Amino acid sequence: MIYMFLADGFEEVEALCPLDILRRAGLEVTTVGIGKDTIIGAHGITVQADIPDVMYRDSSPDMIILPGGMPGSSNLDQSKTVDAALRAASRKGAYLCAICAAPMVLGKRGYLNGKRAVCYPGFEQYLEGATVSETETVVRDGNVITAKAMGVALEFGLELVRALKDDETANQIKKSIFAK
Repeated sequence: MIYMFLADGFEEVEALCPLDILRRAGLEVTTVGIGKDTIIGAHGITVQADIPDVMYRDSSPDMIILPGGMPGSSNLDQSKTVDAALRAASRKGAYLCAICAAPMVLGKRGYLNGKRAVCYPGFEQYLEGATVSETETVVRDGNVITAKAMGVALEFGLELVRALKDDETANQIKKSIFAK
């Protein structure tokens, strides 16, 4: 199962765009609200999560996705549920995915050790053990996928599809959403 964690102050586009892309690919994604099921984004957009974090019970997730934004990323960083989900996913070798400021959550826990990664400029010091790419906007290194900022949310979503399905599916989705 794929889980996307949402905390108050999350960057709406960084969550909703990849969520849309994953669902277009036919993948089942459950959104998990930190502390509640109605979450307010950084720009005042209210989102109804599928479940509140107290209902999260998966000990073997396939992918964990952390959208960025502030203070959303800090709220994710403080969540015991997010911490437990990342530990379970890491034990399984599942995908750990984060965009914008949220890669700091992975870095502070050691999940970026020896990995290439990117984040929103100014958060590099939190990517402990990572080699921060200066040129890439979305990076997949093994089971870790990171992205730089809201402007690459579509690319991030397509990379998540590539990881879970294949290039062909990601390319079909990309083609279907561009009017050419």
